[in-house]
Amino acid sequence: MSAQFPAARPRRLRRTPALRRLVAETRLAPADLVLPVFVKEGIAEPQPVASMPGVFQHTRDSLRKAAHEAAEAGVGGLILFGIPAEKDAAGSAADDPDGIVQLALRDLSSDLGDATVIMTDLCLDEYTDHGHCGLLTPSGEIDNDATLERYASIALAQAEAGAAVVGPSGMMDGQVAAIREALDGAGYSGTAILGYSVKYASAYYGPFREAAECAPQFGDRSTHQQDPANADESLREVFLDLDEGADMVMVKPAGAYLDIVRRVRDAVDVPVVAYQVSGEYAMIEAAAEKGWIDRDRTIMESLLSIRRAGADITLTYWATEVARRL
Repeated sequence: MSAQFPAARPRRLRRTPALRRLVAETRLAPADLVLPVFVKEGIAEPQPVASMPGVFQHTRDSLRKAAHEAAEAGVGGLILFGIPAEKDAAGSAADDPDGIVQLALRDLSSDLGDATVIMTDLCLDEYTDHGHCGLLTPSGEIDNDATLERYASIALAQAEAGAAVVGPSGMMDGQVAAIREALDGAGYSGTAILGYSVKYASAYYGPFREAAECAPQFGDRSTHQQDPANADESLREVFLDLDEGADMVMVKPAGAYLDIVRRVRDAVDVPVVAYQVSGEYAMIEAAAEKGWIDRDRTIMESLLSIRRAGADITLTYWATEVARRL
């Protein structure tokens, strides 16, 4: 039985910053952070994203600079999102050997070597003229199985260009199995798959869709992304992806789904990744700009909460800044 006051005084361990650091239960490290970056074809200068202060659509050259800065700060990885100059219904630029992401992958692989992990988003929404994550049927619905063939082809293009990890984010049924089979069959068995296993149909993605220029031209993504009302379904999705060959699993968004992060962490023995998405970033930046919150403390508190919930790795647009601070 624990002691009672006055013998029990938990405040003793909170008296100084040094004591608080010594007994902290949860810690952040630069190597646990991944920086999402956007690279756009056909621009001469990096373009600021209005809804995400401090975030840019990069040129190949400015991306190389940002990647070097992240690696020098100790950031564990970068994940690339591409914006092609031309889009079509099939998202043809996604697996073009000379597509913007494949070119950027070769740049970064050459520049950075093993200094940080280069990951890719593997989806079609940034590349299709309709803004959806897959091929469409004549009636305008997403054709799940035809889309899997495109995902397999994109995975091969990205692996050949140097991606260490591919992250299928489209939430198509069977996507991990199709990608794993394609990679293994082409000799890329060492390329890891980060399953976007638990991706909710969230309102927090708005600023990202500006940054990646991928807002749906009609409808929404609720037919394939998970219903925010559901929690048990998350574990089913996770176990399906693991059975199909995923090496890591993701929960997205992070902040509003910390309960899901914890449930997944308790259920699996692979790395759990959480994505602190664009809406989470934008809200903190906007409130801080108004002077309503302490920006730096709020950023750190938000990341600690994700880590405390059980995430091993966090995707965050503050990765480089926070890594330097740590």
